[in-house]
Amino acid sequence: MSIQMTHRASAESRSSHPDSPFPAVATTDIDRVRETIITWFETAARPLPWRAADTSAWAVLVSEIMSQQTPVSRVEPRWREWMQRWPAPSDLAQASTAEVLHRWDRLGYPRRALRLQEAARVIAEELDGQVPQTAEELERLPGIGAYTAAAVASFAHGERTTVLDTNVRRVLIRLFAGRDRPSASPGRTETEWAGQFVPETDHTKWNAGVMEFGALVCTARSPQCETCPLSDICAWQKAGRPTSTAKPKAQKWAGTDRQLRGAIMDVLKSAHEQSEGSDKVGFVPLDLFTATTAEVDLELLDSLPSQTTTKLDRVRDLSADADRVSRLIDDLISDGLAARDSEALRLPG
Repeated sequence: MSIQMTHRASAESRSSHPDSPFPAVATTDIDRVRETIITWFETAARPLPWRAADTSAWAVLVSEIMSQQTPVSRVEPRWREWMQRWPAPSDLAQASTAEVLHRWDRLGYPRRALRLQEAARVIAEELDGQVPQTAEELERLPGIGAYTAAAVASFAHGERTTVLDTNVRRVLIRLFAGRDRPSASPGRTETEWAGQFVPETDHTKWNAGVMEFGALVCTARSPQCETCPLSDICAWQKAGRPTSTAKPKAQKWAGTDRQLRGAIMDVLKSAHEQSEGSDKVGFVPLDLFTATTAEVDLELLDSLPSQTTTKLDRVRDLSADADRVSRLIDDLISDGLAARDSEALRLPG
């Protein structure tokens, strides 16, 4: 979304409100930044497979969902595997939920896989297999938020949208507001402010370019300010690169419920994988999750593949609290990530 500039474009206009969270920006600076980043992107962009000219809108959508809070290095092999296995929404729509969760592998936040399959079913069953073209239409799909909708509309369909991921926001905040990082999430004011930087033409290159610039040059921890082609107009650089007094919330992993949930899911994925090609369904007795090492039924444990028992050991190593493990199992079932059959647990569907 673009906004109308209500000030005269001049060199001084950018600093007329230095304390504003989203200050006015001179047209000359906007033009300079656009041209620099688009030109830089044309030679510096990583050859990510979903950037190929023949990439389908569905493939772009899958890449965006997978890339949420996940490094590209981990996404790329999974994305290639998914697109080979499920090249169209109808393919994923017909897959078993267990297979979808298994193939999600170690990408994290497995509920994203469930939402992606829900979106695939809507596309296949209600939209004749066609991924919506506009951001507004994309947001109607299950699990698709404002950022993902804007990104897919831009990268897959060439719609002029304001794509605001963390990298984009950090670049703009540093260049024009002089702060080292943005707030936790963008509000309407920031979105409207960022909209003025999206050009009428080459907007897809801009959206991809500024995102890549934040990932490779204007990084969160080790920005390459010495070689940055925009350092001479960067407000953050001119201010001495001040560090925000508000520390970002670090996402802890060790010892958390998230880590233990992931370990339980690893057991179910392993059991599912070992059951492929047989009549077994990948059941794991519930008692094996909650029993202590001393209490575990060794005969029951020996009935499972060794890879699965190793992952069960990991669950017990992380927590000996049977009530906590049971609570997390109930949560996984409520989230649709696990299913209970009698006294056993398995991946759903």
